[in-house]
Amino acid sequence: MIAEDTMLTREGIVRLLEGAGVEVAAQVGDADALLRRIAQDEPDVVIVDIRMPPTHTDEGLVAALRIRDHHPDVGVLVLSQYVEPSYATRLLDEHPEKVGYLLKERVFDAAILVDALRRIHDGETVVDPTIVRRLIERRRRADPLAELTAREREVLSLVAEGLSNRAIAARLFITERTVEAHTTQVFAKLGLDDDPTTHRRILAVLAYLRA
Repeated sequence: MIAEDTMLTREGIVRLLEGAGVEVAAQVGDADALLRRIAQDEPDVVIVDIRMPPTHTDEGLVAALRIRDHHPDVGVLVLSQYVEPSYATRLLDEHPEKVGYLLKERVFDAAILVDALRRIHDGETVVDPTIVRRLIERRRRADPLAELTAREREVLSLVAEGLSNRAIAARLFITERTVEAHTTQVFAKLGLDDDPTTHRRILAVLAYLRA
């Protein structure tokens, strides 16, 4: 299902998805209509714009959080016109799995959009690489990641994009075992113990976003 108040954008996303073989169960123009449709028939994944009527502030984000609360099997991909790391952090804080945050410009690349939807449906987390890059570049007064090496930072930035160890290894031209070694060091330096009740990759991403 797609929730986007701009008709041309909404129909453009529908055409891209249908052209890629993805079934669009419904398309609506506001968050309330989206919530009503989901109550009737749960889709696999929802695409929702953050800024929607009536105030065009965070209605889409609030709807996304409600969907994850009341429909845990439904994945959510949130779209934003602007780089807003605080929204991504809020989404991951409350529901760290089966969610994604992409800049709206990214959805007009069918390959990126479909890949994000599939990964979210599989239980992964997707964060737009532009947000990750901005976070890398900005200055930090108190940096909890200061102890990380350049390579460990690089690996963590790719973890923040939602990439698997195999995908990170392919991106950096290193072995999967080397990636595992780097992530183990990252977890240790961030004080993330190997606790079966927590998801250390998501906690590492949250530490990265908050830094």
